[in-house]
Amino acid sequence: MPNTQLAWPAFFALVGATLLWGGSFIAMKIAMQGYSPLLVVFCRMALASLVFALLWRRLGGFRAAKGDWAALVFMAFCEPCLYFVCEAKALTLTQASQAAMVTALLPLLTAVAAAIFLKEKLEKKAVAGLTLAVAGVAVMSASGQASADAPHPFAGNFLEFLAMCCAVGYIVTAKRLAARHRPLYLTAVQSFTGTVFFAPVLLFAPLPQTFAVGPTLAVVFLGFGVTFVAYGLYNYGVSRAPAAKAAAFINLIPVFACLLARVMLDEALTPAQWIGGFMALGGVGLTARPGGKKKAGAP
Repeated sequence: MPNTQLAWPAFFALVGATLLWGGSFIAMKIAMQGYSPLLVVFCRMALASLVFALLWRRLGGFRAAKGDWAALVFMAFCEPCLYFVCEAKALTLTQASQAAMVTALLPLLTAVAAAIFLKEKLEKKAVAGLTLAVAGVAVMSASGQASADAPHPFAGNFLEFLAMCCAVGYIVTAKRLAARHRPLYLTAVQSFTGTVFFAPVLLFAPLPQTFAVGPTLAVVFLGFGVTFVAYGLYNYGVSRAPAAKAAAFINLIPVFACLLARVMLDEALTPAQWIGGFMALGGVGLTARPGGKKKAGAP
């Protein structure tokens, strides 16, 4: 039977990744105040690719086995390519906190996909934790209020749902590839592919006349802090945990996003949202709490 315990390094890597991803919703909102959505995505991909270009020797170049190229392309096409097409548009239609709440669907979608394609079996504790976490995020979502920043929340949230479907393809494929490729290598493939995919945006997207400090710093954060660091941390976590358990951490994204949106975007949190947030935290703790070493003679 495969080991389903989660080691502390993987635990902290996954928490760190979701914290940065939660901040990415706020950073995207700020960045889009000065730049078009897809231009922001291209810039974040290009900045991360610049870092990986400097690490080229350490990565050993693109020397994937012949049979892995199709999987690598599919992984990168799912995320960041299609994922960010959907999410960038979604954030022009709905609030950052609402879009982040939709990410609660990802663990359940991933659990189903992992059971089908990776033959993973969820423990009863994991199922209970996922249910609690999704219920908590549902409470947060139902108690949210529309604002001027969310002109078409239904359409925006639906696009975020499509982004989650793309994320499932990324997570399941990355889990398979992690057995033969380092997490840093997989992240580099995503960054380079995303840069090429979004490069035509430069021909069509309106270029800014000035470079405002806030939006520019947000783009830098998205490129280095999110695309480089967060994806690296998450790929590391996925390589050392069952795909369904790694996906359970996604429930932390709306919690972090709502807290950061309150501080940086002045999006108010209701008492019900606070309750839902603590439910989501409890669910993740129940689903993916790191396990200690088994005692001698334990099954």
